[in-house]
Amino acid sequence: MKLLVLAGGFGTRLQSAVSGLPKALAPVCGVPFLHLQIENWIDQGIKSFVFLLHHQADLIIAFLEKEQGGLLKDCEVSWITEPVPMGTGGALAYAVNQLGISGGFLATNADTWLGTGMQDVSRADSPAMAVVRVENAGRYGSVQCDGKNFITDFREKNRESGAGLINAGLCHLNAALFRNWDQVPFSLESTSFPAWGAQGLLKAVPLQTNFIDIGIPEDYFRFCRWIKAGKIGAL
Repeated sequence: MKLLVLAGGFGTRLQSAVSGLPKALAPVCGVPFLHLQIENWIDQGIKSFVFLLHHQADLIIAFLEKEQGGLLKDCEVSWITEPVPMGTGGALAYAVNQLGISGGFLATNADTWLGTGMQDVSRADSPAMAVVRVENAGRYGSVQCDGKNFITDFREKNRESGAGLINAGLCHLNAALFRNWDQVPFSLESTSFPAWGAQGLLKAVPLQTNFIDIGIPEDYFRFCRWIKAGKIGAL
């Protein structure tokens, strides 16, 4: 199944630690974060990638072109650069429209590490979202599910503290979900997911795996330490 990778963000919160680079290329023990991501995705059976770019797209394209003769040599790889920031939902809709993508596909964030889960999410009916349990769900915003693992509600960031389920940044979607896009940028997280949840359509796929969003320096450095230690223990 094709994996669409959202890699167009500005990475503002991480700039104090990684100046001059997009988040996807943040160095981790001498290699770009995206290199480690792609290795992990390939290990999980993904061989077809579309990278959705905007901010510092030229740097990510240069990395991908270099890796087409190495890490990505046996993969199908393409990319698309948004003319303006489209938001996560708009970026996917733009790619579906511009590249003529049809049927189901996986979508993930370039700056979110999930140790496993690609196959689990790909087997779930679209629309489906990977969820993980974390100790501080308030930092991300929590996800509420019913007894059949359909998502019923989203709680805003910082609304409550404590352990809970969160959106893990990986989902199985279908091109038909974006068929009526009006060309206006929008957020998948604040627009589409709550709407699909309210309609009883959005399936949660619980994962028990390492998860981290490197979007803030504290977590970026934590991930670097984990990689340096040989991925020993939980993140």
